[in-house]
Amino acid sequence: MLYLDNSATTQVHPDVKDAMLPYLMEEFGNPSSKYYTVAENAKNAVKKARNSLASLLGCHQSEIIFTSGSTESNNMIIKGVADYYQNQGNHIITSTVEHPSVLETCKYLEEKGFEVTYIDVDKYGRINVDEIEKSIKPSTILVSLIWGNNELGSLNNMEAIADLCFEKNIFLHTDATQVIGKVDFDLMDYPGISFLSFSGHKFHGPKGIGGTFIRKDKYDILTKFTPLLHGGGQEQGIRSGTLAVHNIVGIGRAAEIANSNLAANINKLRELESYLTKILTSKFKDQIVINNDSDNKIPGVMSVLFIGINNELLVKNLAPIIAASTGSACSTSKPSHVLAAVGMSIEQIRSTLRFSMSSFINKEDLEIFYQL
Repeated sequence: MLYLDNSATTQVHPDVKDAMLPYLMEEFGNPSSKYYTVAENAKNAVKKARNSLASLLGCHQSEIIFTSGSTESNNMIIKGVADYYQNQGNHIITSTVEHPSVLETCKYLEEKGFEVTYIDVDKYGRINVDEIEKSIKPSTILVSLIWGNNELGSLNNMEAIADLCFEKNIFLHTDATQVIGKVDFDLMDYPGISFLSFSGHKFHGPKGIGGTFIRKDKYDILTKFTPLLHGGGQEQGIRSGTLAVHNIVGIGRAAEIANSNLAANINKLRELESYLTKILTSKFKDQIVINNDSDNKIPGVMSVLFIGINNELLVKNLAPIIAASTGSACSTSKPSHVLAAVGMSIEQIRSTLRFSMSSFINKEDLEIFYQL
């Protein structure tokens, strides 16, 4: 079977698995314990993983806080900032194409009395920076916008967004789940980004582990907000709970691999996308429409409309040979809110599939589409 649902989750890299195994068995120590060997080994392993992620993202290791993944990170930042700074303002800006963990959190805060502005997007799901600026009020405390769209692959102009928020002295949070390992960036170049969320399983790490980048201020202190989880004070008191060392080791190794292979991975994903586009347009001609832009996007993510064909039936029929999806894996029970937000009709949405590739795929593998 050809796996083309890498925006939902990726295959764990064999080197990641090998790095994790010792911390499931003999190296079982709690890194919060002291003095004895297995605890110190666990503590050192966590430190190494944190440094690997910091190197990949372009930040200081102390700015990385481990969580269970992007959903927790998104909740933690948005709720935490809203609670901590509610006396300074109650207005949040986001967009109509965010991940459900952002949209549902914002809806929850609206019920608590916060005001949320949902910015519309263009036909590719991108946000106009001018619209953000127009939406800013004296009461605005947070802007939360996705970096790379998980269905269309479109990249927002994060440099301009970050510059605007920095100029206006407003916290900026970005869900960068889909861009890690697929887009080359350095957080040192984006001083306006206050918070960033990511998940290990999107770049060949294990599930159940992710993190948050929290920027330090000029006094070398992490940006303050109310923690989502209180307890033993792990992760600098920001995210309490015993650390899942095996998973942390896994995401750390995945970060090392992503960092060392970044340029090659990006080039390969671009080649794969170009080749699949060629195959699909050659075979299906005017029976398909490619919804995504071809430039300024996450490489290897495609949204394809098969005219007059129900996508659920198509996914089921393809399942024995090709794994694809109808959209985000986190909102499978209803039609894509992303495609609706870019102006597609319900009929078009229900005829669209997402194909998302990884470096584990070869061009020859894609030729299976000729057999359909």
